[in-house]
Amino acid sequence: MSQFRPFSAALRTANGAAIIDLSGEINGAADAALSDAYAQAVLGRPQRLLLNFHDVDYINSTGIALIVGVLAQARKAQLPLVTFGLSPHYQEIFRITRLADFIGMVEDEAAALAG
Repeated sequence: MSQFRPFSAALRTANGAAIIDLSGEINGAADAALSDAYAQAVLGRPQRLLLNFHDVDYINSTGIALIVGVLAQARKAQLPLVTFGLSPHYQEIFRITRLADFIGMVEDEAAALAG
């Protein structure tokens, strides 16, 4: 049984960007909520998509695959994708898996919005 909080995703906008605030554990159970948040985000035709990982407890391999899926959809839509709030551990995971080659990674929301 997981000691982490269930996943949730909340959408907001700022400066022409759609921001999805992720929370809890990103695993297979996050699929529907993450897909719904992405679908809602692109309805507003944002200039870029920001994923806020600040409140994420854990990401398993299935969760990484879900993030790759969001990346694929964003690339197909020619929508730049930037992450912020990743812990040093998950920054390293993104580098090892080469996600960092395709997803912008910055420290905080201000840097993401400025980017």
